[in-house]
Amino acid sequence: MDYLNKLTLILSFGMIAFFIAIMLYKIFIPFLIRIKAGQEIREADVSGQKAKIFQKLHAHKWWTPTMGWVIFLAVTLILVVASWIMAKLNIFGIQYSLFERSETYIILFAFFSMGILGMVDDILNIKWVGKIKWLTAKMKLVWMFSFSAFISYWMYAKLGVDYINLWPIDCVLDVGVFYFIFTFILTVAIVNAVNITDWLDGLAWGTSMLVLFGLAIMTFFQWWFLATTILVIVMSTLAAFLRYNINPAKIFMGDSGTLALGGLISSVVYLLGIKLWIWIIFAILFLIFLVELFSSFLQIFWKKFFKRKLFPIAPFHHYLEHKWQKEYNIVMKMWLVQGILLAISLILFFYQTTIFANIS
Repeated sequence: MDYLNKLTLILSFGMIAFFIAIMLYKIFIPFLIRIKAGQEIREADVSGQKAKIFQKLHAHKWWTPTMGWVIFLAVTLILVVASWIMAKLNIFGIQYSLFERSETYIILFAFFSMGILGMVDDILNIKWVGKIKWLTAKMKLVWMFSFSAFISYWMYAKLGVDYINLWPIDCVLDVGVFYFIFTFILTVAIVNAVNITDWLDGLAWGTSMLVLFGLAIMTFFQWWFLATTILVIVMSTLAAFLRYNINPAKIFMGDSGTLALGGLISSVVYLLGIKLWIWIIFAILFLIFLVELFSSFLQIFWKKFFKRKLFPIAPFHHYLEHKWQKEYNIVMKMWLVQGILLAISLILFFYQTTIFANIS
């Protein structure tokens, strides 16, 4: 019965988030169009060379409104503050706010800090400051490293996590300060992986939605109910965003969205890692993003050390697009693959929890 009560409350937050987001997007998109807050196609790739193939593939998306993730940040902030007020005043019997030290502090920090970093980049893309069109890669990495370091510090120093649960046996490996280093590197990798899995209408949305759904199921059955609520709020806002992001997109989420999603996903994984051997499960669940990240890394490595491209264009979804795959076909196929990966990861999750429950 307690599970049912918690689920009812979580879904209530999700429905409220969905309807707030729908209303805000109806106002926000015309506003972005009116102030000409459109996406500009990058002229150069990460190596500084002219991005001719990318511009050819995506010229039709020039000046499509961006910064759709502002609504995600706004809706989440509204509901977190509302939950805090309702908990203080005991409205509707709500006794716990979504702002809680041991469970959601670091999740909300990761979500908002990375989202605000992306928002700054999006704003510079729209309203140039002097000769700056975007945050430079180095500048973005400095801030991303700083936020990632704080996330690792919080898990290691404040929550006292210095171990990794191993698979497939119920074994805990104490790694000490190396846990800080491990999570720092992983956060940067996850955030960048989500960030580059973009620029096809609905691709980042759909794959991230399924990853968040898997993490929501896992947190719920591990009694991390506040974390589940945050995930459901974000998923509900994503559902509202789909109305306007499906091909042809009327708005993009922008870096503010992809970076925020990466921060959220990484912090929730660390939370789950306190109780579970989550790493193999997450590697399966996050496989599409890892392929995207690895293909982009190989491209950069090849350019730097061999002075030529390994692929005509990277990451992987742009390579498929270059090979005359229709955009919506690529997106639908990746959604299907992500759904299969979600099913496999959830089977492993419930198998693990069942086995360990029997042992205990």
